[in-house]
Amino acid sequence: MAVLSFVEVSGGKIKKASVEAAYYGSKVAEGLGTDSVALVLGTASQEELASLGNLGVTKVLHADDARFNNFDSKAFTKAVCEATNSAGATVVVLSFNQNGKLLAPRVSVRLKAAYVPGAVELPVFSATSATVKKNVFSGKASASYQLNTEKKVLAVNPNSLSPVRGAGVASVESFAPAMVDTDFSSRVKGADLIVGEIPLSEAELVVSAGRGMKGPENWGPIEELAKVLGAATACSRAVADVDWRPHHEHVGQTGLTVRPNLYIAVGISGAIQHLAGVNGSKVIVVVNTDPEAPFFKAADYGIVGDAALVVPKLIEEFRKLKAAH
Repeated sequence: MAVLSFVEVSGGKIKKASVEAAYYGSKVAEGLGTDSVALVLGTASQEELASLGNLGVTKVLHADDARFNNFDSKAFTKAVCEATNSAGATVVVLSFNQNGKLLAPRVSVRLKAAYVPGAVELPVFSATSATVKKNVFSGKASASYQLNTEKKVLAVNPNSLSPVRGAGVASVESFAPAMVDTDFSSRVKGADLIVGEIPLSEAELVVSAGRGMKGPENWGPIEELAKVLGAATACSRAVADVDWRPHHEHVGQTGLTVRPNLYIAVGISGAIQHLAGVNGSKVIVVVNTDPEAPFFKAADYGIVGDAALVVPKLIEEFRKLKAAH
């Protein structure tokens, strides 16, 4: 028996969401008194893979096959299921990120396993069943799912647990799933990669803005604030729709869902569709001229004021704070 965590790499580096998934899987394995095994598909260094040991992983199965360097849900499903059976795993852990949302349901069906999308706490086991908590109704409530199948698939909400690193080193074993070219249903001929920015899916700090900025020419202070904080930039749907900002920055129900430690929203009213994509943030700070803006009800801290006056003050104070530390 073992717990298998699927770990994604990008550019040879382990993704932040997968660090959390590997740690979650190790804590589940610890509770069950069994081994924590990680599966990595694609190119990555031995040193990078062995570092998973400080998250509690005891063994890494590595499929060093360049065909896995681009995500393909069909091929990845086959490889994850083969690794699950090879490791004798009864629990499979993935991140509930963009790729995990595509992969986990397919793995669940193929393994005939119960599946929880967006787990936010460690499962509680009783005999052969497990109970797992997840958020429902866009984070406004929570529900407990009971899983009674022999195998179980858990997709963990990003930023639900804070990994604690130890001093362990994982052993790395070559893994060669029985793949043929037809297993890969897509071919990537080229990619336009966003460079020099912190990806929203990996960001712990996010500075976001909306129509209250009144035009794309006023975005300079938002970008400067993000740079000072080392944060990613985001925007509301209305802003992306009129091309003030690129669509990959759109967060909300129809955009990306983010769960950073800090989310600063400037000039965003806080419609329910936007809140659905950000209300998992640990701390929300809202800046708006309208004291009745719905976003203030969801905020931990609120500032009623003009962004043109407030944001430069925030930049100044954050710079002082950084200089003092």
